[in-house]
Amino acid sequence: MDFLQPPGWARPRGYSNGVAATGRTVCVSGMIGWDGQGVFHTDDFAGQVRQALHNIVEVLAEADARPEHIVRMTWYVLDKREYVAAYKEIGAAYRELIGPHYPAMTAVQVVALIEDRARVEIEVTAIVP
Repeated sequence: MDFLQPPGWARPRGYSNGVAATGRTVCVSGMIGWDGQGVFHTDDFAGQVRQALHNIVEVLAEADARPEHIVRMTWYVLDKREYVAAYKEIGAAYRELIGPHYPAMTAVQVVALIEDRARVEIEVTAIVP
């Protein structure tokens, strides 16, 4: 996996500008803050992020993939201010579940998510060498 950093560009914080990888592609659907049985245990934004990341790790494991195989993440959030206010808690959950791995990443504020209690939805693409 090659992380793409054009010369002279400021290094991004918490993500990469781009990633080039070769291998088997694993696409994970958008994961939200409920458990594997479809039950929400919190309405807290950071808590839902933690659960969504946990769900991603579990789905990746089904393909013999690990968090370090993730090449792209897309985050859909209901409220960018809520997202920014939870940076510290999100960072802690991210480092615990994903580790020191920062793929290409996009975060988008959306009007709504399909599940009414969901505050965030995260989808990933992984490449398993």
